[in-house]
Amino acid sequence: MGPHPAVAAIRLAVRRVLHDILTEQTTEQNSDSPSHECPSAPLVLVACSGGADSMALASALAFEAPKLGIRAGGITIDHGLQAGSDLRADEVVQRLGELGLDPVISVAVSVGRAGGPEAAARDARYAALDATAERHGATAVLLGHTRDDQAETVLLGLARGSGVRSLSGMAAVSGAGGRYRRPFLHIDRQTARKACMVQSLPVWDDPHNADPAYTRSRLRHEGLPALEKALGKGVVEALARTARLSRDDADALDAWAGQAEISVRDATGLLECAKLYALPPAVRRRILRRAAIEAGAPAGSLFARHIEEVDRLITGWRGQGAINLPGKVVAQRQGGRLVIRQG
Repeated sequence: MGPHPAVAAIRLAVRRVLHDILTEQTTEQNSDSPSHECPSAPLVLVACSGGADSMALASALAFEAPKLGIRAGGITIDHGLQAGSDLRADEVVQRLGELGLDPVISVAVSVGRAGGPEAAARDARYAALDATAERHGATAVLLGHTRDDQAETVLLGLARGSGVRSLSGMAAVSGAGGRYRRPFLHIDRQTARKACMVQSLPVWDDPHNADPAYTRSRLRHEGLPALEKALGKGVVEALARTARLSRDDADALDAWAGQAEISVRDATGLLECAKLYALPPAVRRRILRRAAIEAGAPAGSLFARHIEEVDRLITGWRGQGAINLPGKVVAQRQGGRLVIRQG
């Protein structure tokens, strides 16, 4: 008798991602060296909070990795935002070790305030994951985001009015060199929880996930249920599908903007307003956003309204003054050129 359908689904998702990692590593090593040396076994880490999604992911990684000759480890982040968080991190370390993961690392971080509590915690978490992956030479870090998380991310992007890129949600592969992998974006949260239950895996439900003080929590417990009540079941799946379609469109437009940017800069590297004006708005605004980020504007704080204001320096020039952007970046029009720099 085979495994429970929920367990089979999560294992299959992880197996596919691990196969992709092995294929990429083999291709990279073959291109770097013509020798036929046996490649070293890659290390793949799972980021685990102790919740159902990440515990299901950890169990699947522990099961699938040895069969493919992959070393499997785990990492848990102690954000220090709740009393006893250090003890909770120790419990997660113990559970990951019992699954057979090695190494298992616990990292305590200090969460700032920039961008709000959720954004600050996310920034601290990813900085710790990056540093740990580099220190241990990990090829990839698996994240347990599910289809439900993707739907919530799409709705948050829609509420911000940040354009098609924010509607594309989370990528299956992201980070420097494709470090982060999200095997569960097509799997619903309930499947992950069911997989933990049938395997008798203890899980921890973070009280922050039910705290109405957090935007995502309100969306999860109030917003999405209200949408499903009004529109019927299938909203989560439809939003996840929207993310996939939007990502395809956004990737194509980003590629177009990357090619067009070369043609709209003068010999000194400044952006020429007349040439920018001739581009389609979606392409032009991508170039403006990229230029603002390169000048020091934090990507997470740079919204569509900021780029629209800069865009008016191109399309609605009336001699207006400089535009102040996040990160103390200033955009202004000078002699037919758009100058974006630190103020």
